[in-house]
Amino acid sequence: MQVVNTSGSIRRKVRHYFSSSNPLAYRLKMAHQIKDINERLTKVAADRHNFGLQTNYSDTRVVQNRELTHSHINDSDVIGREHDKRKIIDLLLQDGDDRSLSVIPIVGMGGMGKTTLAKSVYNDKRLCQAFQKMMWICVSRDFELNHLVVKILNSASDSSPNIFQHENFQNFDIEQLKNHLRNTLADQKFLLVLDDVWNENRVKWEELNDLIQVCAKGSKVLVTTRSHKTADVMSTNTSHILEGLSQNDSLSVFVKWAFKEGEDKKHPELIEVGKDIVQKCGGLPLAIRTLGSSLFLKFDIEEWKFVKDSEIWNLPQQDDGILPAIKLSYDQLPSYLKRCFACFSLFEKGIFYTHLHVSGFWDALGFLPTPRKGESSGDIAKQLLHELWSRSFLQEFVDAGGGCGFELHDLVHDLALYVARDDFQLLNFQCENIRANVRHLSVPENDMLGQISIPTGLRSIVFPEEANNKPFLDTCLSRCKYLRLLQISDSRYKNLPRSIGKLKHLRCLNLLANRQLERLPDSVCKLQNLQTLNLYGCENLQKLPNGIGNLIILKELYITTKQSNFPKELANLSSLEFLAFSYCDNLMISFDGIQFPKLKVLSFVSCGNLKSLPFHIISNIECLLIEDCKMVILSKGDDNNQYPI
Repeated sequence: MQVVNTSGSIRRKVRHYFSSSNPLAYRLKMAHQIKDINERLTKVAADRHNFGLQTNYSDTRVVQNRELTHSHINDSDVIGREHDKRKIIDLLLQDGDDRSLSVIPIVGMGGMGKTTLAKSVYNDKRLCQAFQKMMWICVSRDFELNHLVVKILNSASDSSPNIFQHENFQNFDIEQLKNHLRNTLADQKFLLVLDDVWNENRVKWEELNDLIQVCAKGSKVLVTTRSHKTADVMSTNTSHILEGLSQNDSLSVFVKWAFKEGEDKKHPELIEVGKDIVQKCGGLPLAIRTLGSSLFLKFDIEEWKFVKDSEIWNLPQQDDGILPAIKLSYDQLPSYLKRCFACFSLFEKGIFYTHLHVSGFWDALGFLPTPRKGESSGDIAKQLLHELWSRSFLQEFVDAGGGCGFELHDLVHDLALYVARDDFQLLNFQCENIRANVRHLSVPENDMLGQISIPTGLRSIVFPEEANNKPFLDTCLSRCKYLRLLQISDSRYKNLPRSIGKLKHLRCLNLLANRQLERLPDSVCKLQNLQTLNLYGCENLQKLPNGIGNLIILKELYITTKQSNFPKELANLSSLEFLAFSYCDNLMISFDGIQFPKLKVLSFVSCGNLKSLPFHIISNIECLLIEDCKMVILSKGDDNNQYPI
């Protein structure tokens, strides 16, 4: 009824009340199901009483602040790798034989610290002086030539990374990309790091190798990989095999993460138990660090003995690389973190994510704990990410005050795939079918869209980049009536079907960076459960859909559009907590008469014609970002109180 009250004229209100958008009929339909659920819950409550079970009301959302590490690599944080680092740097500084390019692989199992070692080497001042160009590429399983060439070109440029970084190359064909790469690297002495390589196809490697052979003598490629075969395919030198840490170094790493500095001296009995725990980690740095973090600020020796004596250590090593140490740390997570962690199985490795990427995701699926008074979903997402970081499940963690960001270690991503396999599925070419019980699906390749049959029970689906299969999109929207999250990023769709308005349960619609999208159907505004609408980077979007004021529970709105003035019905969005305008070149709104009582973050980026913002809209927000808006002036409503930015 709240939406009806904001719908305009009497005729429109009546028409809206009797339309399919009115949730009244839906509520009546659900009443019988709710009654059935209540009866089942009553039975569960009776069983609790009969079996003497107790209820625990304590809030376990405790964020443990660490004082140990930063997202960048410090030599003091790289323990026990001094010999490895020295040997690799010596190899990189050698001029070698007549070959202009040599390849040096670092080989070791997941979690051995290959990437950490490579970063320590990469940041050494001697190499910065020895090479004209230095490039870092996270490869993972994507060894397609055109993708690699674009990544190398982007890394070779001096521009800072952002979402539009590949824009200059997106319309280049492969021959143009090859020529551009040859010109960029010609007669340059460079160091190229290819991190986390899985490719074992020699033909694919030789295609890339032929392109970069134009370099000057002494150029090097440093490769990190789990696969000895990959190293043999690429190597021109003997591989550097990264072994586990010694017992002493392992204990040093464990103590660093299990205690505050100097605190270990107070607990010699825990150190003795810790030695046994470390021994079972087999010198694997990630396992040691993760288990150490899981015991941080825990001084009960029985908890330490439980970790030491857990039967999970007796499990055989699986082919998927999930180590007992990492799995045990996952088992110790509270339930609210486990379900959030499972969502990482739909994410990609080697990508830097912010809390905004995950907050809408978690909130749409109902995974976030109930907010305390004054908290937003973004606040809770940041708390949970901090907690996951404190337990060493995240790497490259950056806390910028108003937000935070992170990357996923490949072994942690493997763990997410392992623990989420019942409900989540990240498709690959080796997987023939979608599992019947899957509720959350990610399709990484556009070619797969025409080969799969979508189950009707999906709650979330992530489309691949450059998706252009219109029949698949139509089928998905018509069959998946229970979707809560729909992510179609960087696609080739110029418009979306009107049937999207039938997704009554949809809470998050992520249309990030759809540069060819020209319009949204007005039926989007029938999605009255929508909490997040992301139109960031939709550069050709002509205007917002009519009726956007009906989205009364919308919390996050990201806008890129050619529209200049926005309808006053935006004032109906009283639940907005985050509002961002980016690359809106025609934007000239003044927000006269509009207030957002719950707004916490307001952002304007690259809005060239924006001239003023009244103070009444920003008086209560926590963060105001204005970047590259050269004409904007903050005003108190009269010409005598204006402040240029």
